[in-house]
Amino acid sequence: MVILNEHFKEVEKRLGFPQEAVEIFEKTATRIDTCKSLNKKFEAIFNEFLFPKAHDFGKLFDKVKPLSIIYGIKEYTLDMVFLIRATEVMHDLYKERGLSDELFWHTVKDLKYKYDECVKCKGVHGTFVPWWNTGFFSLERFALGRYQFDMTTYGGEDFTASCGITIKKGDKTLGFHIPSSGIPLTDDVRLDSFKKAYEFFPEFRREDGLMIFECGSWLIYEGYKDFLPENSNILKFIGDFEIVSSEARDKFNDAWRVFNASGYKSPKKWDEETSMQRAFKKHVLSGGKTGHGHGIIVFDGEKIVR
Repeated sequence: MVILNEHFKEVEKRLGFPQEAVEIFEKTATRIDTCKSLNKKFEAIFNEFLFPKAHDFGKLFDKVKPLSIIYGIKEYTLDMVFLIRATEVMHDLYKERGLSDELFWHTVKDLKYKYDECVKCKGVHGTFVPWWNTGFFSLERFALGRYQFDMTTYGGEDFTASCGITIKKGDKTLGFHIPSSGIPLTDDVRLDSFKKAYEFFPEFRREDGLMIFECGSWLIYEGYKDFLPENSNILKFIGDFEIVSSEARDKFNDAWRVFNASGYKSPKKWDEETSMQRAFKKHVLSGGKTGHGHGIIVFDGEKIVR
């Protein structure tokens, strides 16, 4: 199995990995190509978890981890090399299903976002959340505009939206995620993403033409209204939702998303480089809580319906 092929290099180029990362990834790929025992084990894992359909990436990377130890390769780097090489299988599936190259490259860009997080948080060229990628490779998660959408079903208690419709357990919904692309969550950007999803997933429209989006995230905590400015894009993001649940948590486990590497330290040592960091740090040090929430959005193809 050849790892360092033309597709591998194209991914590096299109995703914009820095030269230092390219050199490390290609050195690692060459190591796999030239070491027969490592290549054989790498290929076996590749075939086990990518065919006939990508699955169980948590278990996949549990098997990759020992290889990093045995062969002296940084785990996060080896994980990223695996994913870059695996995108060729993903690309072939896009072609088979008539999905555009534009959609493929926009979706696979998440590898670069996760790379940036890994460098900022761990100081390593790679990814520390490789398990996250199952949905992309199984073609059950797509990037459409600012958000990434999953084909899901509603799993909570029955919820009646303000427009009068009731969402019941098992109803089709589109779950979505907010990648760390750095693109501000402005009104136009958020609306554009919903419109793209509405067009891309016609099978998720209800008989009345409405589509239900849902999201569970540390970003959807109503308590942020207590300390973030009114013009905050986070508060505008929260305002898109009808909140199903919102709860405070004693520990800010998602602090790394705001503070990068310093987020793993005590709040007193959190960075203060951005207004968002300063606001969260001041809030937590003064005894304020962070939290997690879950919400739904009813959309008619043009606007959020209330």
